[in-house]
Amino acid sequence: MKCVDGVNESMGTRQMRVSEDLYARVQSENREDETLAETLDRLVGGYGLTDFADDVAELDIDVSVEEATDGSVGATPPTHE
Repeated sequence: MKCVDGVNESMGTRQMRVSEDLYARVQSENREDETLAETLDRLVGGYGLTDFADDVAELDIDVSVEEATDGSVGATPPTHE
């Protein structure tokens, strides 16, 4: 397990344990001018389920799966008996 320091000027400093894999993933997204805490904030901050729902509501979903995938799905539609 690695410890990642998260710094927030108004809240002080915290540490959390993360797996080696997660630490490596965050570190791979780290920009040259960022701390790991800033990288984490950029990756997870500001976009939640409500934001996703708003984005989906703006999509034109009046197309079939076949149209959306240029026919590459190849699924046959269900039959109604």
